Amino acid sequence: RPELPKSLGLQMSRLLTMEPFLGTWKLVSSENFEDYMKELGVNAAARNAAVLVKPNVIISMDGDKVKMRTESSFKNTEISFKLGEEFDETTADDRNVKECTMNNIVSTRTYEKV
Repeated sequence: RPELPKSLGLQMSRLLTMEPFLGTWKLVSSENFEDYMKELGVNAAARNAAVLVKPNVIISMDGDKVKMRTESSFKNTEISFKLGEEFDETTADDRNVKECTMNNIVSTRTYEKV
């Protein structure tokens, strides 16, 4: 039985890992999101607008990269990253971040696959 090239085998493995997550997801509930944004320093007007938005998230693969596009009436954003690797992200309020942990404040957002 022929072997797949290592890089192709790794890409196939990542795709299979991501398969259940690929597609479009819609926000159905959000808990503690305003407090989380406040702790991040997001201004009151942006927080008030953001808590009303019910974004869709489209998750896809592009080679070995995961692409996540968030679409809403507030703003559309897109990030792309490799699984298991740190990446830079530009938030909806145009901040550049690597990861966010804000004084143990947890915001839970629940999505349903469309």
